[in-house]
Amino acid sequence: MPTYILGIESSCDDTSASVLCDGKVLSNLVANQEVHKSYGGVVPELASRAHQQNIIPVVKQAISKANINKNQLNAIAYTRGPGLLGSLLVGSSFSKSLSIGLDIPLIEVNHMQAHLLAHFIDDCGPKPSFPFIGVTISGGHTQIVVVKDYFEIELIGETLDDAIGETFDKCGKMMGLTYPAGAIINEYSNLGDSLKYKFTKPKVGGLNYSFSGLKTAFLRFIEKESKINKDFVQKEINNLCASLQYTIVEILYEKVILSLKQTDISSVVFGGGVSCNSGIITKFKENESLEDYVSYFPKFEYTTDNAAMIAMVGYLKYNNKDFSSIEKGAKARYLY
Repeated sequence: MPTYILGIESSCDDTSASVLCDGKVLSNLVANQEVHKSYGGVVPELASRAHQQNIIPVVKQAISKANINKNQLNAIAYTRGPGLLGSLLVGSSFSKSLSIGLDIPLIEVNHMQAHLLAHFIDDCGPKPSFPFIGVTISGGHTQIVVVKDYFEIELIGETLDDAIGETFDKCGKMMGLTYPAGAIINEYSNLGDSLKYKFTKPKVGGLNYSFSGLKTAFLRFIEKESKINKDFVQKEINNLCASLQYTIVEILYEKVILSLKQTDISSVVFGGGVSCNSGIITKFKENESLEDYVSYFPKFEYTTDNAAMIAMVGYLKYNNKDFSSIEKGAKARYLY
């Protein structure tokens, strides 16, 4: 008998629902929230309100597109955390209610774990073997973990302040770019000279990251040059983006390579919205033979927040009969 899992993702500002059948995606729908662009970042209260408006139609469309009846679902997997508490509450409350109504198991999912295990979705190409180094890079997180098995994950490094995606967005705002700025910076970087401007890389011990110093240095540099030439940013936008992205990629790369050497692991698996950055992909792919490792990047549709990755973890947990209870609440901070 086939196993149908409904995944629901609502950790930030995207409302997503997906139906998987034995690891194969039948539907994966995402409702974006454009309202945050005018604020230059996600407004938590507005995000939770939008989730309330979007979640029923998104789930209904996901089930319809999967060409099944809701009574065929075997379980519901939902994002318990980490994320914005108000947003998480909408998804968790809906999932619990539907679980009770259909009398099927409820499965809680760690959002960060799902970003990495998205690689095991059927259409994701070659699957990594355990153990591997997992690197989750997004607007809210920057982490390095050792993944020994589907559900055995050890955190070995993380950002001490800003996340990598947050750094892209905030530096983009300094240059007058719209939110989210990561994709725009990536696009402009392809037109600029990545070595035109040099920015200091922070010195942080171990496998941890820090991006706040780079962000501040970037702001000070722009302010200084703009006093000399008020059109500096506009004229140098491509070179600024290229130089900024180059520095961020180098910071990321050095720690990941260090983690591979310290753990004697030869595979690195990326997940999260920033994992579609062309600079990061190029850097790691070009250096595979040099540093003797293999890198894995998810399909574009599984990089940003999506419910297919939640449903994938749900499927793996369903096979282990690892079910949750309605008493467990959403958690803004949800550790491995």
